[in-house]
Amino acid sequence: MRILVVDDHAVVREGLHRILARLPDPVETGEAANAAEALHLLGTRSWDAVLLDIALPGRSGIDVLKQLARVEGAPPVLVLSSFPEEQYAVRLLRAGAMGYLNKEAAPDQLLTAIRIVTSGRRYISNRLAAELAASLGADWNRPTHTTLSDREFMVLRLLASGRTISEIARQASLSVKTVSTYRSRLLEKLGLNNTVELITYAVKNNMVD
Repeated sequence: MRILVVDDHAVVREGLHRILARLPDPVETGEAANAAEALHLLGTRSWDAVLLDIALPGRSGIDVLKQLARVEGAPPVLVLSSFPEEQYAVRLLRAGAMGYLNKEAAPDQLLTAIRIVTSGRRYISNRLAAELAASLGADWNRPTHTTLSDREFMVLRLLASGRTISEIARQASLSVKTVSTYRSRLLEKLGLNNTVELITYAVKNNMVD
């Protein structure tokens, strides 16, 4: 079995390698620290699964996920992130992920998730199942930020983490003008007046790592 680990922290990648070695079948692991490396390896070798963090430098893991979703025969992606399930999981499943797991999960839970997604099934934790069930309720009960586009959501999270518009532009490979436009859209959609209120909103809704 070949599994590609995509995470910008070397310590995390090493820890995942050790956990994956506990799978019953022999495992060959590859690693990438950013989206460019991941897409290169995905284009040059075949993989049985991808463990993907979404908070990558430069292009985000969401960009990798969306690109893979357009490729026929692409390996299943299990997103492994430190962000809360209730904020990201449903959005990422809709984008093409086969599962979502928080980095605080136990190693055995990760191994179970790997076995499930490599068998062609979606992995959904009990907590996520409850969130999905709740999302089937009336739309007027949904928080406003759940209606944001993926790019708007990313810009909001980066603004809330203290990034300037110029820093976000560099990290996301966007122009400063485009990021400013996203900021304006966020203010309009969320009914807020300035960046301070955006940050307050994001912190209140657990959108900051």
